[in-house]
Amino acid sequence: MIDLTPFWLSFKLAGLTTLILFVVALPFAWWLSQTTSKSKPFFEAVTALPIVLPPSVLGFYLLVLLSPNSALGGFLEDIFGIKLVFSFTGLVVASCFYSLPFMVQPLQSGFETLNKHMLEASYLAGKSKLQTIFKVALPNIKPSLITALIITFAHTVGEFGVVLMIGGSIPNETKVASVAIYEMVEVMEYGKAHIYSAIMLVMSFLVLLSVYMFNHRQKTKIGLV
Repeated sequence: MIDLTPFWLSFKLAGLTTLILFVVALPFAWWLSQTTSKSKPFFEAVTALPIVLPPSVLGFYLLVLLSPNSALGGFLEDIFGIKLVFSFTGLVVASCFYSLPFMVQPLQSGFETLNKHMLEASYLAGKSKLQTIFKVALPNIKPSLITALIITFAHTVGEFGVVLMIGGSIPNETKVASVAIYEMVEVMEYGKAHIYSAIMLVMSFLVLLSVYMFNHRQKTKIGLV
């Protein structure tokens, strides 16, 4: 009997992370695409750090940051009763850090390809910056938007190092699919590990296929293919 709870936790984690990051990363990606500040490379480098940092390194520093012994972790636990280490809430916070570049970079790239005259026309028509983003910018960068959402979701589902460092392996709480596979291999339950891994493999392939098919259709519509 296959326990699907780890997959449910993985999808729940990925869904919440994607939603939170979209809200947080959208204005940040817009700012990065429009700013001429000399600090832009610094913020781009900080945003991209999770791509190059070993998950164990990022997980360690997040563990220190979110621990009850830290100022932030202690404050949240003492005042609000929010425990971030070895909890699902902590996984969401950690995943937002780990998956940040996968939401920011596609959105930023999409915004940077927009025709500046189109944005200026929107402002001249009396639209606010927020209206311009949602009514002009986003509809014109659909491939980048879809890529950001899907890749962020898929990347979060496949997390292992950071998730294990922050959440451990608590059944029905933090034991996501990637951690479950690791534990099966540890106890040499290769049959179950094959099934779980196959599900993850098929899902990952379908996610990537959907992104490439959507982007191909969009390019075909505008005559680039």
